[in-house]
Amino acid sequence: MSQDPPPPLERRRLRWYRAADLDELPEGRAKSVNCGAHSVCLTHHDGQYGALANHCPHQGGPLGEGSIEKGWLRCPWHGWDYHPLTGESPGGFDERVPTHPVERRSDGVYVGIEEDAPHVATISDLMVETMVAWGVRWVFGMVGHSNLGVADALRVQEDAGALRFIGVRHEGAASFAISAYGKLTGRPAAALAIAGPGATNLLTGLWDAHVDRAPALALTGQVDTQVLGPGAFQEIDLKAAFGGVAQWSQTVLPGSRHAELMNLACKHAILGRGVAHLIFPDEVAKAPAPAGAHAGGPQGRLPARTIHPPSDALAQALAHLRLARRPVIIIGHGARFNMPEIVALAERLRCPVLTTFKAKGQISDLHPLGCGVLGRSGTPVASWFMNESDLLLVFGASFSNHTGISHKKPIVQVDFDAMALGKFHPVTVPVWGEIGVTATALLDQLGAAAAVDQQDEIAERWAIWRAEKDSRARDDRGHGVSSAAIFAALTRQVPDDAILAIDVGNNAYSFGRYFECQRQAVLMSGYLGSIGFSFPAAMGAWAATQEQDPAFRGRPVVSVSGDGGFAQYMAELTTAVKYGMKITHVVLNNSELGKISKEQRAGHWHVWQTSLHNPSFARFARNCGAYGVRIERAADLDESLRDALADPRPALLEIVADVELV
Repeated sequence: MSQDPPPPLERRRLRWYRAADLDELPEGRAKSVNCGAHSVCLTHHDGQYGALANHCPHQGGPLGEGSIEKGWLRCPWHGWDYHPLTGESPGGFDERVPTHPVERRSDGVYVGIEEDAPHVATISDLMVETMVAWGVRWVFGMVGHSNLGVADALRVQEDAGALRFIGVRHEGAASFAISAYGKLTGRPAAALAIAGPGATNLLTGLWDAHVDRAPALALTGQVDTQVLGPGAFQEIDLKAAFGGVAQWSQTVLPGSRHAELMNLACKHAILGRGVAHLIFPDEVAKAPAPAGAHAGGPQGRLPARTIHPPSDALAQALAHLRLARRPVIIIGHGARFNMPEIVALAERLRCPVLTTFKAKGQISDLHPLGCGVLGRSGTPVASWFMNESDLLLVFGASFSNHTGISHKKPIVQVDFDAMALGKFHPVTVPVWGEIGVTATALLDQLGAAAAVDQQDEIAERWAIWRAEKDSRARDDRGHGVSSAAIFAALTRQVPDDAILAIDVGNNAYSFGRYFECQRQAVLMSGYLGSIGFSFPAAMGAWAATQEQDPAFRGRPVVSVSGDGGFAQYMAELTTAVKYGMKITHVVLNNSELGKISKEQRAGHWHVWQTSLHNPSFARFARNCGAYGVRIERAADLDESLRDALADPRPALLEIVADVELV
């Protein structure tokens, strides 16, 4: 056995860190300490202090968590032994632990750490730099052992001011946040997760993005390539797991064209309006970038998306529009970025504009032609005009059964996705084209039209419905506040430029029916209809308000849910507090999964297992460091809403709601 002293770490200039008090570490003990970015195993043995690199050469076990037995430091993972001061291994083995110099000073024990060598760009650095070049500014997720290489590349870009990382409490919140961000802005954000359970936790929110056509990036860790296959710890087949939700999924390999993979991921997310997924095996993510490799970007890769409709389809649509006396325009979520062109056409025709539930707020309910939501979550104003119409002109809607667009009416359907045209049944005229371009072409070429002015009828129908809403708002059975009263107060108090994230359940139905939008933008889990969406979605919306884009910068963010939905991700309130997210959340507490109880009754089932045992949500908010208040009377709604909206902290307003008055 060699008696030569172990070689120290390669000597560069030392920086000294105070690692412990003089009497902090007992004789015969070891502990892990952080010295800058370095983890050190500090030991106390035979009256001396030692400092070893805190990684067992065998498999990286944390030596500082080990114990000193019979003069040897034993690794807690596999029991390999090393000398506590010199790092030598017994019995002539050649594995040694590198050491750091130690000084005992009057005020403590100090460890000398060699200054880090200049950062060597990794494959992750190259790919994250490419992602930033494509305009990705936000990453939500959790840092873990199989994504540390990617996480460090994100840290480098955040330190440079190129992006921001939001560390969440559950990966599902990350995927809902980026889904909402994509729906709101049309741009992708990214979610980061480890292999195995972290990656699978992303799936629900990513399915929300997929079915609602929102651009999103998923970045998941993976086990080392050398142990792929036999079933390593946290190994799952991620490409298979994401196969249904991701329109594009690829594993990053040592010989991949790394920047090109990120180029393709971003391009698929943006042009395909969906989820793109990259899998980073652990050792690949940390490996040095190939010599001479350069980051990519969108230059020369994104075409103009102003697709003009075919002339024959446009001519057929115009022929129907010119003859219709009572045309109605129905807009879906797919038309959200083209509303000025659609409203101009509606004003030329003086016809009602109805929205799907997911498109609520895309035209103001105060606009003379706005008629609110059509369908199960809608207003009688919208359904009346659809029933009275002789032509439906539909932009960017999916014809969900929830909306109930009548297939018995003549229909001109306009969509940028050819597969969406006539998806569930034939339509009279399917028009494939970019929605804004097509609406403008219809307006420019319309000429004389037979349409009658329906504005007076719209005002009359709104007056009837508003009187009905006022009557319902006064209902009080003594079991909580009615939904009509709650959403009437929200209509009065929520700023007209707010971004609203809405959960599923009775709260969503009541929102669609009672809340009157002005300029608010509305986010919801549309086709997936996932409970728990609203608060994580509000975090994604808040991210958009921190950017320079004038369409979103500085806008208030409000979310609404039931008690069942909020409880799914209520821990994210601590995330909002940590990052200073000014979100005002309204939770309707009726101690029940009210929508499901209603469905059980309607289906002649017994009401079973829908009751909820809730904490005080307001007190929980205060414990998290947020503003929290509980309301039990309708008379307190307006003042409490004003206070919650005005408080600079994240705020939660808990309203005791009557489950029967929805």
